[in-house]
Amino acid sequence: MARYYIIVGESSGDMHAANLMKEIKKQDAEAVFRVWGGDRMQQAGGEVVKHIRELAFMGFWEVLTNLKTILGLLRFCKRDLLEWKPHALILVDYPGFNLRMAEFANGNNIPVIYYISPQVWAWKQSRVKKIKKVVDKMLVILPFEKEFYRKHGLEVYFPGHPLLDEVIPKIESSDYASFREANKLPDNPIVALLPGSRKQEIQRMLSEMTALAPEFPSFHFVVAAVSTHDPSVYEQHIRHSNVSLVFDQTYALLANARAALVASGTATLETALFGVPQAVCYKANHLSYLIARQLIRVPYISLVNLIINKPVLQEIIQRDFTHGRLKDELSRLLFDELAREEFKKEYTALKNKLGGQGASREAAAYITSEISG
Repeated sequence: MARYYIIVGESSGDMHAANLMKEIKKQDAEAVFRVWGGDRMQQAGGEVVKHIRELAFMGFWEVLTNLKTILGLLRFCKRDLLEWKPHALILVDYPGFNLRMAEFANGNNIPVIYYISPQVWAWKQSRVKKIKKVVDKMLVILPFEKEFYRKHGLEVYFPGHPLLDEVIPKIESSDYASFREANKLPDNPIVALLPGSRKQEIQRMLSEMTALAPEFPSFHFVVAAVSTHDPSVYEQHIRHSNVSLVFDQTYALLANARAALVASGTATLETALFGVPQAVCYKANHLSYLIARQLIRVPYISLVNLIINKPVLQEIIQRDFTHGRLKDELSRLLFDELAREEFKKEYTALKNKLGGQGASREAAAYITSEISG
């Protein structure tokens, strides 16, 4: 009976780890999981030690102001890991916390498998040295990451991107036609607003996003909310009659949307796979942004742009994140048919680069073979 200890720090990690757990179970029915994760990992059979709602610290300033809490979580996790004695520690992204746990596990002879690499290619490339030292096996989900690690003398495994396993079947088989009726939405074309899953992101961006609604009265704006937050987190930013809020229905929303404004992160890939023209938005704490600007070593913040290696999506960041800029870009997304056709072409190229379906299954097979071997 293999025992896996899995740590994720936010909602997309919860999704990918849950799918990985299901695939591991298919290959090892007796596998057991103790996890730092969310509802989906719990539904997949994991015993949740800490929920992701306790872990979503983002940005330099936010980490600094919550340092006491984070250090306490690290101490607790180390004790818990030693007491449970897993056959492997599986880490999913979340590098600030997880690389410290990798070092601790390595020092205590617990095999470390990193599933979904930290974005060390974007900043803090020096972390590759630590990864080589403390991580036994690294699995990556972005096609260019394999070459990046090879240049640094580290062989990694690329099973494909697990988001395809999550999104494509739902696009092909699910009926989203009842979405409007179920949520009592009007027949107007929909603009999807995806302000991120972290409270800090919502607080900094959602008011500016919803303020566009009066400028586009023939459209209905729908906010993709997550039930890990109290409704008041979102409701305080909704002041116009053509704005609605839906919880835990992001894919159904995207399937019905004409355009979207999306917080940087995995959601930009999800939006692209649904074929929705989008702009990427981001606004951080000012100090966090200044520090990040000095450290980041890639030309784009959007995963879509990074994978395709050109600015397919407009990135509306920090000081550019203004009412006027958002209005201009949303107008282009909604009304410029040539631009909309270009999105379709580039999204097709994106899917081809991500590989086919089956990434979660391939990753699970690789991990179980490493543990049994």
